[in-house]
Amino acid sequence: TKPPACQRAAGAPCGGSAAAQGESSKTQSPETLLDIAARKVAEKWPFQRVEERFERIPEPVQRRIVYWSFPRSEREICMYSSFNTGGEDMGSSGENGDETRLPFRRGIALLESGCVDNVLQVGFHLSGTVREPATSSEPELVCNVSVSFDRCKITAVTCSCGNKDIFYCAHVVALSLYRVRKPELVKLRLPISETLFQMNRDQLQKFVQYLITVHHTEVLPTAQKLADEILSQNSEINQVHGAPDPTAGASVDDENCWHLDEEQVQEQVKLFLSQGGYHGSGKQLNLLFSKVREMLKMRDSNGARMLTLITEQFMGDPRLALWRQQGTTMTDKYRQLWDELGALWMCIVLNPHCKPEQKSFWLRQLRRWNSVDVCPLEDGNHGSELTNLTNALPQELLHKGVTSVTNLEGWVGHPLDPIGTLFSTLIETGRGGEESSAALHDFPGTRTHIYTHTHLSLKGETFVSLAVETALIGLGQQRVMPDGLYAQEKVCRNEEQLLARLQEVELDETLVKIFRKQAVILLEAGPYSGLGELLYRESVPMHTFAKYLFTSLLPHDADLAYKIALRAMRLPVLESMGPSGDLSRPHHIVSVVSNRYPRWFTLSHIESQQCELASTMLTAAKGDARKLETVLESIQKNIHSSSHIFKLAQDAFKIATLMDTLPDITLLKVSLELGLQVMRMTLSTLNWRRREMVRWLVTCATEVGVFALDSIMQNWFTLFTPTEATSVVASTVMSNSTIVRLHLDCHQQENLANSARTLALQCAMKDPQNCALSALTLCEKDHIAFETAYQIVLDAAATGMNYTQLFTIARYMEHRGYPMRAYKLATLALTHLNLSYNQDTHPAINDVLWACALSHSLGKNELAAVIPLVVKSVKCATVLSDILRRCTLTTPGMVALHSRRNSGKLMSLDKAPLRQLLDATIGAYINTTHSRLTHISPRHYSEFIEFLSKARETFLMAHDGHIQFTQFIDNLKQIYKGKKKLMMLVRERFG
Repeated sequence: TKPPACQRAAGAPCGGSAAAQGESSKTQSPETLLDIAARKVAEKWPFQRVEERFERIPEPVQRRIVYWSFPRSEREICMYSSFNTGGEDMGSSGENGDETRLPFRRGIALLESGCVDNVLQVGFHLSGTVREPATSSEPELVCNVSVSFDRCKITAVTCSCGNKDIFYCAHVVALSLYRVRKPELVKLRLPISETLFQMNRDQLQKFVQYLITVHHTEVLPTAQKLADEILSQNSEINQVHGAPDPTAGASVDDENCWHLDEEQVQEQVKLFLSQGGYHGSGKQLNLLFSKVREMLKMRDSNGARMLTLITEQFMGDPRLALWRQQGTTMTDKYRQLWDELGALWMCIVLNPHCKPEQKSFWLRQLRRWNSVDVCPLEDGNHGSELTNLTNALPQELLHKGVTSVTNLEGWVGHPLDPIGTLFSTLIETGRGGEESSAALHDFPGTRTHIYTHTHLSLKGETFVSLAVETALIGLGQQRVMPDGLYAQEKVCRNEEQLLARLQEVELDETLVKIFRKQAVILLEAGPYSGLGELLYRESVPMHTFAKYLFTSLLPHDADLAYKIALRAMRLPVLESMGPSGDLSRPHHIVSVVSNRYPRWFTLSHIESQQCELASTMLTAAKGDARKLETVLESIQKNIHSSSHIFKLAQDAFKIATLMDTLPDITLLKVSLELGLQVMRMTLSTLNWRRREMVRWLVTCATEVGVFALDSIMQNWFTLFTPTEATSVVASTVMSNSTIVRLHLDCHQQENLANSARTLALQCAMKDPQNCALSALTLCEKDHIAFETAYQIVLDAAATGMNYTQLFTIARYMEHRGYPMRAYKLATLALTHLNLSYNQDTHPAINDVLWACALSHSLGKNELAAVIPLVVKSVKCATVLSDILRRCTLTTPGMVALHSRRNSGKLMSLDKAPLRQLLDATIGAYINTTHSRLTHISPRHYSEFIEFLSKARETFLMAHDGHIQFTQFIDNLKQIYKGKKKLMMLVRERFG
């Protein structure tokens, strides 16, 4: 396939000759000295400086400078006209229909279709027309496009298409790429001021008059105003030497950067934030962040400029003030966006190519944002227990630069994981000062790391022993981390690599002795040194190191291995260090962990490491009841995250039920105990995995045995909500698959079913709205239990249940063969219902129709009792007429109950109860008609006439219905005579 355009042309110069453009031929002329010099000047110097430096510039020199000043690479044009990066994402554009609609791709299509015309370059200004071909829905559009440029960057764009977006429109792309790819076809003129300089007075007058004549409607007022000012000696225009020229290039003071529509950036970010992460706004903001990262990677100054605009909108988000006022945390999605914002600012602050004055500017910006009251705290909270973001970013980093950070461009493409919001990450980045360079290259542990790697590479027995001993000492010692997140990350990665290398070493007797020696030293050390101090080392957490020691020592000294691991499991609750370094009162780890630590030293990460260590111990302890009990106790005491405990429960279950062995019942019980702990922890808190946890626990209890299932049902109120207990637990227990899985006999089945029914009735009493139907279903096979459940429903019907729930249970009763109970519940449901005149699509309509049909089938007395309830609850004319029609089609009492007999006679509309229903239906049509006429629009006239036709059908069911309807229509004509067109339609249809 053809390579993407912006890949093909990225960084490739475009010249006026074949040689300049790199075209291959057998003989190539060397580039002229004029072109070489003009290209360098065009890249680096604003044209004003050229004019000031030289008194006279020959026209050929000016032409080549102007020629070379236009961008010669398509990569930047691609970057400013699509969310995608030029080099990576554009390669798949042919496979993605969305990408073909990107402005850059559409611009290429317009260019290759020959839609660019009238291209003219006057100095540093390019103009032309771009024709947008007609489509089935849009006519042809011709756009006038102009582009200003300076030092190989597009500095301003305009297009008559009226594009309102952050990126360049397809027409700007098409014109720009025309100039990049076909420079020899572009008419090139010097800046207009140079052309005017060559004219005499008569030529200048003729030029001005012709210009005004051609564009008199647009420029005549301006021309007259300028003429008046020039003729006035004291006017402002006469106080300035010379005149502006939009085609003459940039002045010395102009900032040289690509055109970026700041207003559109702000508007788009504000819009995305207002959508709160919905409608794809979060994805759009992340795409903007990716664009900033792409700009930083290309050392484009607009990266920081665009990030500043984005940050301003984030700081102005009204939700920050709301969250602060309420004292609540920001949402996870929003927190992730702030983290990304912080990571990008770190890229900018660490940029070694940034000038000191630029760093000073960022410092002022950060201080200003930090002074705002709603500026989020580092943990995303708005409480008062933590200090706010930094009062000032350290001067050393911003004023002196961080020149020791190497390979920044590659790092920017894969930024560090942020540890907080915007400023907390930046504070720590700047704490190195002048010693940052030394800290990054010679921090504690680096020598150990290099030494160990060197000796492991030598492979000799002595060298390996020395390496392992050195590594263990280095990993086990108290570590003072260097300042700066980048330096800390380097330490952590070194130590992770060190552990990985150590795991490749096979232990012999000598190495086992070394391991024992170091393990004993760690265990015998005081509470604030040795293994305990691993917590304060801030790099690889103690659990990672303890896990390595455990697995290494386990085959050689299991007791010592377990001691090390269990000691590490107890470490999260430690005493914190006071401000002066002294030990202060005990705190939980949440308060120990300050906001300045890297991601390795957060509660979540430490518990994750704990979880891995515990899982390793559970695997090793399989088959040993005493050790399993010890590990279980350690987990229950020291791990406080429900998600981590749930993972351990699942791990234990998998280990206990491996396919090639019989289930380990002791390990299964450990798994069940952990699952029960998770149930208790998450019972009263929201957890999106709760339903999965409940289902898993029932599976685990089933695997343990019938006594476990009976136990969780007996104690359901401490483990489950009523809904979970009935819909998941009891239903699963009474399913055929459970009976088959456990090989239960009839006695065991009955005992388990009794427990399930007792649970169901208890849940129905506690939460009848959500559990009554499940309770009835579960109690179907036990008459007493079923009757009890039904009575619970009747007791709750008056106050605790809505009409939807009652209708559902009523239909269930009919399905089970209890029509009178269904009728009773349906009448109770109707008392809770209220259908207004305009609710002709209400979801309860089918239930109302069903209730009436049920009453009609039971007999005249039941129908007579229901109709007053329907009349009271339903005001919708179409629903009432539907009920009325159905009641008149068949005789009541189609279902014979006991000694009842069907009379076989249709009910009269002139007598109760249908007379009451007929009157109510006619009244509903009259009321609805007046309500609809209050706000009717002409487009609804025909629909209204059809509505009156249906009303007439109902009116005519009464013996005097014709007279009533005629009077009704006459009243309408009189009351609404102002609606002449509508009344004319009424007369045409109804006379």
